[in-house]
Amino acid sequence: MRDYAKEFEGRVAYIRAQVESAHASGIVFGNSGGKDSALVGILCKAACENTVGVLLPCGSKRSYGTDAEDGRALAEAFGIETRKVDLGAVREQLIAALGEAAALNDMALTNLAPRLRMTALYAIAAAENRLVAGTGNRSEIYMGYFTKWGDGASDFDPIADLTAGEVFEFLEYLRAPRRIIDKAPSAGLFDGQTDEQDMGVSYRAIDEWILCGTGEEKDLAVIRRYHSRSEHKRRAISTYKEG
Repeated sequence: MRDYAKEFEGRVAYIRAQVESAHASGIVFGNSGGKDSALVGILCKAACENTVGVLLPCGSKRSYGTDAEDGRALAEAFGIETRKVDLGAVREQLIAALGEAAALNDMALTNLAPRLRMTALYAIAAAENRLVAGTGNRSEIYMGYFTKWGDGASDFDPIADLTAGEVFEFLEYLRAPRRIIDKAPSAGLFDGQTDEQDMGVSYRAIDEWILCGTGEEKDLAVIRRYHSRSEHKRRAISTYKEG
């Protein structure tokens, strides 16, 4: 197991340096009630007292229910200021407005919530001179399991090098609320959604491939397909260069 005591100190120092170099007054992050946001919230609070976690329910019932409850449990356990921005009505209004310009497919509809959430976080950040903390882990990034310019956007990401399993271990070390550690990973995109069901492969299999380069062929086929198709998400914006 990794030395999480040492890593905690290193990541806290990293976050402090990000805030200081940007001359920011604080940090804001989306408190989804999940493992990744829990770890980011704990680290940011330890690095910067002026850290705010925002509950951002948007459409799915669980984002108003269990996810919000888990987010509040984290905030209470670690003394993190909590705010709430209900984006459900905004999402419905946007869908109605877009319906006059295009027929939205499932992918377009699914990506609305993460992008609305990031819009809200950056609005708060701009209003209060805060940095937006990212919550994507290494496994998600490798698979491209994030929304471009949605949950994939941030000013810094203190857990981007940690696999999903390592995030789990880190939360165990930090004694995060059991309800968060034990819940199935989910982006909360729609009711009943879980990451592993969506992708058709377990995080255990993804982590084994990333860390060891091994795995069952049926899993590797899924992992390779996701990684290949999502390459554009990990690249810098393409710009024209003469010659």
